Amino acid sequence: MTAYSSTLLPTYAPYPFPIATGEREYVVDAAGNRWLDFYGGHCVASTGHCHPAVATAIAEQVHKLIFYSAAAQLPVRDAAAAALVEFAGNSMASVFFCNSGAEANENALKIAVKLTGRRKFAAFQGAFHGRTLLALSVTDAPKLRKDFDSLLAPVDFLPFGDATALAAADFSDRAAVIVEPIQSMAGVKTAGSAWFAALRDKCTQSGALLIFDEVQTGIGRLGAPFAANLYGVAPDIITCAKGMASGVPMGGVLMRTDIAAALKPGDLGSTFGGGPLACAALIATLKVINDENLMAHAHALAQHIRANMHGVVREVRGTGLLLGLEAGAQAKALKAHLFDRHILVGGSDDPAVLRLMPPLNVSTVAAELLLDGVGEFGAREAA
Repeated sequence: MTAYSSTLLPTYAPYPFPIATGEREYVVDAAGNRWLDFYGGHCVASTGHCHPAVATAIAEQVHKLIFYSAAAQLPVRDAAAAALVEFAGNSMASVFFCNSGAEANENALKIAVKLTGRRKFAAFQGAFHGRTLLALSVTDAPKLRKDFDSLLAPVDFLPFGDATALAAADFSDRAAVIVEPIQSMAGVKTAGSAWFAALRDKCTQSGALLIFDEVQTGIGRLGAPFAANLYGVAPDIITCAKGMASGVPMGGVLMRTDIAAALKPGDLGSTFGGGPLACAALIATLKVINDENLMAHAHALAQHIRANMHGVVREVRGTGLLLGLEAGAQAKALKAHLFDRHILVGGSDDPAVLRLMPPLNVSTVAAELLLDGVGEFGAREAA
């Protein structure tokens, strides 16, 4: 297995090969072997690896201006904000740019504290919102939280998707309720539109802001711009990151007009947030998603995968191209089998569930290779 460089701090166990290049739904290792990427660099390669339109936009921006902070007005930053707000719809009217999903969630929670004057939050069991302090406060991961408990904000964790628990909850002293529309890390857990509508009503009645963490579900992944559009629910704030700039680090906090109006210059800040390269990549990413009808493609391909996935996969969870394959005790062996066939998929905190988070332009041919690999494994196990 390829080891980390001695100068690089280990974080995750790496693939046993170095990735040299990428194209669409494939990455290529240093030996020239092609790997079908249904992991997408953890839900990041939204338009595929090195989409020509995105690469061209970045290259052109490099020769214009690599960086200037928010101390200056930049046409590319203004254009990126307008493009994202238009793409989002759903009453979102303004965006604060940052650099990651954790940073987006951190700022969204800070906004809620500032606007409500409250210091407590509500979140959901199984949630993952990031590793910065406020984001970690609303993340239900004891092994990540244990060394920092005294620094974390007070949070109530409710059962995700449980209508009875939601009806009994009291948000009257909560600054915000933050929720992932699909709990990806927890094993691609979902909740129905009616539950999200009830959550919206509960937040409105209590004066708590409703934050949709769409770091993974946003930017067309579910077959709609955001899950909020898909569920017909208008949150107060939407956070996004991952695939919004096709791999260039970027995060965003989308908000309603009245929330933006309540904030003044200096309340939020980020030196690198909304940098020219990221903004150029965002504009190109959204254009590719729209021009190539990738949201419709994500929906159609998900239906195809769901209809043709059999054998050891007991259930296909999720929506669009954020899917979970529930394979019970055989999930680990299935992942290893797919790896042997040069197909990369993700795991989850649920050892029975594998995750699919491929580029939104992943081909039907690639989906067939995945289905064949799962079918082959099932036939082998049944023999």
